[in-house]
Amino acid sequence: MNKIYVFAITLLITTAASAQTKRPLNPSDFMRYVDVSDPQVSPDGKWCTYTVTTVDTSKDETNKDIWMVSWDGKENVQLTNSVDDETTARFSPDNKYISFLSDRYADNDDKDKDDAVTQLWLMNRLGGEAKKITDVKSDIEDYVWSPDGKKILLVMDDIDYSDTSVSGNRLPYVITRYHFKQDIEGYLDNRKTHLYLLDVANDNVDTLTSGNYNEEQPVWNSDGKKIAFVSNHSDDPDKNENDDIFIMDAVKGAVPYQLTTWKGEDQYPQWSPDGKYIAYLQSSSDENFTMYGENVLAVIPASGGKPNLISASFDKQVSSPRWSKDGKNIITLMEDDRQQPVASFNVETGKYTELAEGEKVFWNAELNQSSGDWLVNMTDPQTPNELYALEKNGLRKLTHATDSFLAPIQTIKVEGFQSRSSDSTLVSGILYRPANAPVNAKLPLIMYIHGGPVSQDDYEFDMQRNILAAGGYAVAAVNYRGSSGRGKDYIRAIYGDWGNKEVKDILGVVDYLVAKGIADSSRMAVAGWSYGGILTDYAIATTTRFKAASSGAGSALQLSMYGVDEYVTQYETELGPPWKNPDLWIKLSYPFFHVDRIKTPTLFMASQKDFNVPSVGAEQMYQALRSIGVPTELVIYPGQYHEITIPSYMKDRFTRYLDWFGKYLK
Repeated sequence: MNKIYVFAITLLITTAASAQTKRPLNPSDFMRYVDVSDPQVSPDGKWCTYTVTTVDTSKDETNKDIWMVSWDGKENVQLTNSVDDETTARFSPDNKYISFLSDRYADNDDKDKDDAVTQLWLMNRLGGEAKKITDVKSDIEDYVWSPDGKKILLVMDDIDYSDTSVSGNRLPYVITRYHFKQDIEGYLDNRKTHLYLLDVANDNVDTLTSGNYNEEQPVWNSDGKKIAFVSNHSDDPDKNENDDIFIMDAVKGAVPYQLTTWKGEDQYPQWSPDGKYIAYLQSSSDENFTMYGENVLAVIPASGGKPNLISASFDKQVSSPRWSKDGKNIITLMEDDRQQPVASFNVETGKYTELAEGEKVFWNAELNQSSGDWLVNMTDPQTPNELYALEKNGLRKLTHATDSFLAPIQTIKVEGFQSRSSDSTLVSGILYRPANAPVNAKLPLIMYIHGGPVSQDDYEFDMQRNILAAGGYAVAAVNYRGSSGRGKDYIRAIYGDWGNKEVKDILGVVDYLVAKGIADSSRMAVAGWSYGGILTDYAIATTTRFKAASSGAGSALQLSMYGVDEYVTQYETELGPPWKNPDLWIKLSYPFFHVDRIKTPTLFMASQKDFNVPSVGAEQMYQALRSIGVPTELVIYPGQYHEITIPSYMKDRFTRYLDWFGKYLK
């Protein structure tokens, strides 16, 4: 009894000491962050591959490596450990090999990394060095093994022959397309993406598709004789987002035939186990710009016919369709008011069942063909992505990649809430508070607004909001009108009417948190990136309640964005051309034209090479606030696109948030 008592006291002291040594999350912790993604199950069901992304601080870049964990979770093996990225790991059908994509070189010389081409590599599942099995001239974007393991479908862009002239300088861009620019890709030429067939035995590559169309998302049927893929064969694919599913024999020279005819998007085809049907996602919108719709689970006979829209009555966005082992059900992920559960739909009856739910978010669900169970990515507000086996008796954790990241960190308090806007609309949100926040203390508030707009803040681990909350703030996420997870009408409420209902919803959350005694009404800020940055501009032009703001990758003079960003199809569909509808364009540009009403000190941020929301949007508002004497600052991240990828820049952004808000709220 004495020994047990002493042990218990020692354990309590150790636990208490451990709790005392935990500290708040800070921007430097981003350099330790670990992400787990792309889970895949081996054909025999005994192993799972996944990709682990870490930060290489010496090179100031992220690094992706391939890992493997046993289905029982007892063995975990790192398969690659190079300075280059390895991604898209897949098991060969015979279970002997693991393939992956990488732009690493086969030798270790000092070749220019910018010249590297993404190739397909193969390694023995039992270990050893990987072998490069392709030598193509253009990056491999994706690939799929044939069921017998003898062929591999490759997805590749046409070769760019205009890269440099004899002098070594790049040739001028010659542009003839309607949609002529895209973030990351830059200025668009007329090259297309096509399908190719690799013979594994002899390394020969045959062209399967060609012409003036892009083909992507290929999948084999179960006997390996046919493939399905996605393409837009409209008269001018640049002017709409119409995608259809096509089927063709998996041989050189075969002619594809079009399976679906919806004017909107038909994507992500998946053959049924018996090869008779194809499940896919159909956008509920058939407009040229489909963002204001939802993806609906559909099933269509592979021979053609009318699709069955299985999930249409649920009025929720679904993704990642996968057939069950017996072909009776289709598993999807479903956005549902801050959650993203794993959902099962019976193909015959349409009956809906949630296999895994709660205040958490699931990414990916891959079938274990041996057991019929599922491999899933899952995250919750306190835990980054990890892999779990989803079995009949519940979830079982397989990986612990983020344990060391979380070990020294205090857990943030996270809870959901709902508020009413001034027009009585019910709005859902998530509140983040410091770990040691006093129960009845009013905190300075940061409204951090998500982008999109058609996306949702959900119960995942949010590094950004966790860092802000750890800095001593109440941080609110709000699923304003235009967000997904609440149905098509909720999404479409902002159509052609930006910065109106969304701002009402943001201010409704503010009123709610102040009334509850959570937020200090004299110390409040608003911030966001992308559409969140745009809404920040709208908010500070609407009210002076916020004492500080940060608008990242935003815009306010919407009239000036036409032909400057990548959204011409949206503009002409939703707003009409500026010369035909100038009054609406000017109305939606009110933050700029009413800039003299802005009193809020605002930090503007942008990425130098962003074609999604170009830096001119931040520059114009910075210049305007400087002109009227409102405290402001402009930060441009060199060489970055819409999403910042250099780790030190991410850390810098977190630090600038804390410094800016600390200056005005503390």
